[in-house]
Amino acid sequence: MENLKTKIFKDLVVWQEAHKMTLQVYKVTKKFPREELFGLISQFRRAVMSIPANIAEGYKKKGVADKLRFMNIAQGSLEECRYYIILSKDLDYISEMENVELEELISKTSYLLNSYCSAIIKNDGTKHPLNSP
Repeated sequence: MENLKTKIFKDLVVWQEAHKMTLQVYKVTKKFPREELFGLISQFRRAVMSIPANIAEGYKKKGVADKLRFMNIAQGSLEECRYYIILSKDLDYISEMENVELEELISKTSYLLNSYCSAIIKNDGTKHPLNSP
């Protein structure tokens, strides 16, 4: 299966948006309290980094089911980050403006990831259980 007319994972808009979100999370977590270094900072960064990393890894997989498995892992990490944004805001670690920016990035990335999964399935022409968001 062709990779939806791209040559490298960096060409995928969904990867670009996920990478942008990763950079933003690294930026905002630099200001978190030091005692969160091995807690929230570490968990948040690990989860957000997992999103573009799984998109990149899944990009080169040959089988549709294998591709979708990696995209599903990315979706799970995305939802984990959605919680970390809520927690960071509730703990007053991020400002309202940072919260809005992160929420916008996560919503856009989620939409693009769901669209990418749908395109993978559509190009394959068969039904897959991972079709639902």
